[in-house]
Amino acid sequence: MAFPAKKLIDDPNAVVTEFIDGLVETYPGLQYLDGFPQVKVVLRADVAYAKYDKVAVISGGGSGHEPSHAGFVGEGMLTAAICGDVFASPPVDSILAGIRAVTGPMGCLLIVKNYTGDRLNFGLAAEEAKSEGYKVETVIVGDDCALPPPRGIGGRRGLAGTVLVHKVAGAAAAAGLSLADVAAEAKSASEKVGTMGVALTVCTLPGQVTSDRLGPGKMELGLGIHGEPGAAVADLQPVDVVVSHVLKEILSTETNYVPITRGGRVVLMVNGLGGTPLMELMIVAGKAVPKLQLEHGLAVDRVYTGSFMTSIDMAGFSISIMRADPPILQRLDAPTKAPYWPVAVDGNRPPAKIPVPVPPSLSAKSDKPRSRPLQLNEQDLILEAAIEAAVNAVIDLKDDLNEWDSKVGDGDCGSTMYRGAKAILEDIKTYPLNDAAETASEIGSSIGRAMGGTSGIIYTIFFKAAYSQLKASSHSGVTSKQWAEALAASIAAVSKYGGASAGYRTLLDALIPASLVLQEKLDNGNDPSTAFVCSSEAALAGAESTKHMQAQAGRSTYVSAEILSSVPDPGAMAAAAWYRAAALAVKEKLER
Repeated sequence: MAFPAKKLIDDPNAVVTEFIDGLVETYPGLQYLDGFPQVKVVLRADVAYAKYDKVAVISGGGSGHEPSHAGFVGEGMLTAAICGDVFASPPVDSILAGIRAVTGPMGCLLIVKNYTGDRLNFGLAAEEAKSEGYKVETVIVGDDCALPPPRGIGGRRGLAGTVLVHKVAGAAAAAGLSLADVAAEAKSASEKVGTMGVALTVCTLPGQVTSDRLGPGKMELGLGIHGEPGAAVADLQPVDVVVSHVLKEILSTETNYVPITRGGRVVLMVNGLGGTPLMELMIVAGKAVPKLQLEHGLAVDRVYTGSFMTSIDMAGFSISIMRADPPILQRLDAPTKAPYWPVAVDGNRPPAKIPVPVPPSLSAKSDKPRSRPLQLNEQDLILEAAIEAAVNAVIDLKDDLNEWDSKVGDGDCGSTMYRGAKAILEDIKTYPLNDAAETASEIGSSIGRAMGGTSGIIYTIFFKAAYSQLKASSHSGVTSKQWAEALAASIAAVSKYGGASAGYRTLLDALIPASLVLQEKLDNGNDPSTAFVCSSEAALAGAESTKHMQAQAGRSTYVSAEILSSVPDPGAMAAAAWYRAAALAVKEKLER
């Protein structure tokens, strides 16, 4: 049964910032950017971006994987780590702040785990940084060996093997190599490593109860690191049997994920997932080494055992195997001051630390402050009512969204959407409601500031695209046709950058039918409010239809079809809910 977890946490919403506070107090070589806690960036205290004469190596992602990523910041490894909320990708603004803070003339390398949210956020930040004149390269790491060759756009997940890539890239950068060469070594390392995980328990998200998904006597094979279901559930087996299975999956010649053949040399990493005692991890390592030698004919050159990339408090482990070419060993053996590689604490702890100021954008420009108009006309009041109805529908749906997402994702869709909705409700009093385009832009800004994760970046892109379309087509009032065109433009932008389309089991499966019906009704001369309501019914039907779809984007791609068929896609249901609430609010206002 589900039960409340005992945790040393005062405020579930502050766990990441309080972790960073403790980290920088513990290790004198680490510091955080000013703008904390909104900007959660940990960086080397000794790096001044304007004078830094080596390639900066930057990584990051959602928190909850400690010591990754901030614990691997230090000379010889990462130059900065960008921390998102728990299991949520960091926002673009934070990534940009990190890039600006540590990137000198040699440029920077972004090492990104293969998750949709991370790819989107880091990708958008990379493009923005390039437009400001920074040299930026990106390497995507997908070392998961538990799943068959990928279908859809998901691909192999980034797991603990990413830490080995961090070490290789950091050593190459410390040796003074160019950006192109550092990126090439990191990419080569990412192609030589494979990982598979085994879970004995489900992790507990801060402020939530522990899921009862995994019963007694069971284990999950091929799990991710965000609490999503594993590739398979099996009866708990002896360590010897489990380790044999994991090694066979990683070194399978059928998938050929890791290019290692008998007679080769390897590096072994045994990684704890957060709730596994070191004694048990050492037992796993003690089983793995002779099996690699005797069953697979491989020489084991290095063994790293400990907690490197966790899943909060999950009991279990992952094994990573990397081909041990001489250049790889040279990079792994190179000195580093990253505290969790691990190394001893270096230097006296100063009595106080002054936050490092965030460098300004190279293309900084001042935006005029926006404010609510003193007088609102009928169209402005309708827009306000639609926004308020939409966000209140999302707030009311929070628990249902979390419940659905706990079965097909990481269980926080409702909480994530709730944060965005509350931010809009708070900020609406300053929206320029007499300018629909600017209001759409401000909604995107509210979401980008508060929401986080993949949903946050997707909806920010959505509303920024709506702004661009409305700005280009509207010079006075906005017509129903222009609203329809803005919806279509927003859908196109989300599809372009997220890679999903109709049938991928995402929010687009609600919004695409809505857009098509809205355009059709308007073209046929239907009353705009009636067309809007009809299209909202299509959105709801589209969201419900996701039960019958095989996921091809997001974390649901790693969940079995049997589980997916029991619940609709949470993102699609959220989109349908706010869209329908807005449509009904518009109709009610017009009928008064």
